[in-house]
Amino acid sequence: MGLLGEVTRGLVRGADRMSAWTSKRGPRTFFKSRGCKVFGYITASRKFRLVRDQVPVLVVPDLTGFKLKPYVSYRAPAGSEPPLSARALFQQTAAPLIEKDIKDGAFDPGALEKYGFEPSQEHKLFRLFPKNFVR
Repeated sequence: MGLLGEVTRGLVRGADRMSAWTSKRGPRTFFKSRGCKVFGYITASRKFRLVRDQVPVLVVPDLTGFKLKPYVSYRAPAGSEPPLSARALFQQTAAPLIEKDIKDGAFDPGALEKYGFEPSQEHKLFRLFPKNFVR
């Protein structure tokens, strides 16, 4: 497209949309970066103040005497176990307890919390709806 076309498009769509978004165009609090978390704030005198509570703390266990290496080569053979599905997880954890209680006659469908089921999804990372369940 020629110069006349670019000028026309700039006038029709607005000149601000055509230019790149930079720190010069944003508000005073906008700093162009790669989206990392800010661990403090900038004071009125434009100095950065670090807030210690916002700095992540990595808790690493002591691995002295640990035999496995921290790196797995891409040439390593694939694992022998199949990937864990929701059905397999249920059959390994909750199903034996439910079967035992049914045989003993102590199964109560209203008290599923003792098998690991939760009555609601409050305070979870995301809410589980039927469309989100693993099939």
